This record gives sequence, C-alpha cells and structure tokens, in this order.
Amino acid sequence: MRYDGASRPHAWIRDRLPRYAEIRPFCPETGAGLGVPRPAVQLVRGDDGRLHVCGVDDPRLDVTDVLRQWMELQTVELQRLDAMVFKSRSPSCGLASTPLFDINGNVLQTGVSGVYAAWVQANFPEIALCDDAWLGEKSRQAQFLALLQKKAGLR
Repeated sequence: MRYDGASRPHAWIRDRLPRYAEIRPFCPETGAGLGVPRPAVQLVRGDDGRLHVCGVDDPRLDVTDVLRQWMELQTVELQRLDAMVFKSRSPSCGLASTPLFDINGNVLQTGVSGVYAAWVQANFPEIALCDDAWLGEKSRQAQFLALLQKKAGLR
C-alpha cells in the first residue's frame, strides 16, 4: 500500500510470481510505524552529507532514524530470504531508481537507491534483488526467475 493509502499492484508480481516463490509483502515505512496515510517523503542529501528521508511538504519531517532503527531489527528475517522485489523510486525501497534532492527540493541526482534498499545491498549480498519497474519486461521476468531458482537451489 502506498503512503497515501492507494494501491498499485504489479500484475506479474501478484499473479505469476507466487507460482515460483512465497510472497511476503511488507513496507519499511509502515513497518517502522509511519502509518497509512502518511505525508509523502523523499530522499534528501542533508547538510551533513548523509542521506535522509524527509517530508516533501514539510522538510523538517525527518524519518531517517526511525527507519534505520527498524532496519536493524530485520537482520534475522532477511537472512531467511532468497530474493526481494523493491518498489521503484521509493525513498526507502527504490533500487537504483530514486531521485535524490537537496534540502531545497532540487533534484541532485537520479538513479539512487533508497535507504533501506541500499542497506540491504550492502549487508545481504546473497539476496537476489530486483526493482518492480524492471519486471515489466518478459526478459527481465525470466532473468529474475532464473536467479531466484538458482538462489533457492543453493539453500
């Protein structure tokens, strides 16, 4: 479910992927207790040089620390996974697809990973990772399924 309470399910993930894998949907932002609906957030390079997840309408809203605290609690669960599909362009879950803003709301860069996706990439290299937008193409769906089957076979 999106920050605003709307739902935009990905048909292939919803209808086809469960034939090959157990699906466990979750959202780091709701897992961290941010609720639904909630204010929209974006990925921001702060004055301190670090990445922050801050409110779009109210840049003083910084949920970075609560997200990081929740992330650290996920270590055991993540060790059980073979693969993850991230939500594109999300400030927490975008996988090399998220825009990065400065503190004034200007785009600094595109194609950045959100804070949760970057943390998973750095700490769990054995997990096969994919962005939901990539799965719009049949060839990428087949590549992801092959990678998923290979990862599952190694366990």
